[in-house]
Amino acid sequence: MAEGDDVMLLGVIADDMTGATDVALMLNRAGMRTVQVIGVPPAGSTLPEADAVVVALKSRTNPVAEAVADSLAACEALLEGGARQILFKYCSTFDSTAEGNIGPVANALAERLGAKLAIVCPAFPANGRSIYQGYLFVGAVPLHESSMKDHPLTPMRDSNLMRLMSVQAKTEVGLVDYATVLAGSAAVKARLAKLQADGLRYAVTDALTNEDLMTLGHAVSEHVLLTGGSGIAMGLPQNFRRAGLLPERPGPQELKAPAGRAGIISGSCSTATRGQIKAALEAGYPALKVDPFALADGSQDAAGLAAWALSQPQDKPFLLYSSDDPAEVAAVQDKLGREKAGSIVEHAFAEVARRLSEGGVTRLLVAGGETSGATVLGLCIRTLEIGPEIDPGVPWTRVVDGPDMVVALKSGNFGTPDFFLKAWSLLR
Repeated sequence: MAEGDDVMLLGVIADDMTGATDVALMLNRAGMRTVQVIGVPPAGSTLPEADAVVVALKSRTNPVAEAVADSLAACEALLEGGARQILFKYCSTFDSTAEGNIGPVANALAERLGAKLAIVCPAFPANGRSIYQGYLFVGAVPLHESSMKDHPLTPMRDSNLMRLMSVQAKTEVGLVDYATVLAGSAAVKARLAKLQADGLRYAVTDALTNEDLMTLGHAVSEHVLLTGGSGIAMGLPQNFRRAGLLPERPGPQELKAPAGRAGIISGSCSTATRGQIKAALEAGYPALKVDPFALADGSQDAAGLAAWALSQPQDKPFLLYSSDDPAEVAAVQDKLGREKAGSIVEHAFAEVARRLSEGGVTRLLVAGGETSGATVLGLCIRTLEIGPEIDPGVPWTRVVDGPDMVVALKSGNFGTPDFFLKAWSLLR
């Protein structure tokens, strides 16, 4: 293959929508032409030509069997497209339950690919996610002391990644400690080889800095399967360059957006997103809170929410949000049921997004993984072109197959407090 040919080098299976754009941004910024495909590609379909293709699934909180089946189907499509390496991407806070879905999906992919050992590395230093002695930290505190302990769908009550992965994957999990990472890629390779010889299938890798992730990326250049957050993708493009398969390219600095209205939809209840909402309210953004009880009794509906948004002045983006603090979320779940409380808002936002697009909204920020998934489905988007970075892990994207618009799909935990205010400056 000649250098620069648009033949797939890396295939990524992401377990939610915002995680997919997060890892796609990481690769695109490093000069890999990257596209994001929504959902399992239909059998017999041809994937877009690109250096890297990211398949965005909604498998983080689906039933285990469904998550495994979708992930395997995505893997088959990527292999048929020519992928030389597969990355199973999950959240940098290892969002999961005791049953899965990270462990069961990783097991299935390892079996399909014949992977003898795969790393487990959700580290993302730019967003405060680090791993030391196998423990995952969010900022200065262990995962189980962070706000993730109160996540409404995947509360994280343990910070030991070896223990978490061992329970899910039903196997012993090893560790590549920080001293080994500091010793360089050769030392990491030797440690991984030793763990593999001992019969282990997974190894948690410590990482505190971007340099650590580059070291780890170099060390796993020959691994057919990787698992982790978007941070581990940082070192992968350079592996392909060393092999003469990828030219040097700059990442995009801005994105051309169609003329039209701008708005924000937020379903995330994370601390970061609630701070971003507060900043938007203080900046005078017209805002309307979406109430799950009102949706349930019919006093709010998608048609009315969209009509309100489209009636707002166009000098500032509008904001529709259901985000609330953990105590209020728990109260809603207690009264409506956990599954219904989430699905009623997701379905409403999916319909709202469709109506907003039909009403002339062409620039849309979406906060929250589940909300992003619902919005993309409501808009019938199949493929996204990755654009410039707003904040670490969050790019603008241009819809390739779907309505003429740009969207930013933000993980709830990501972004600075002024995220909703500054994002628009990257559009032209």
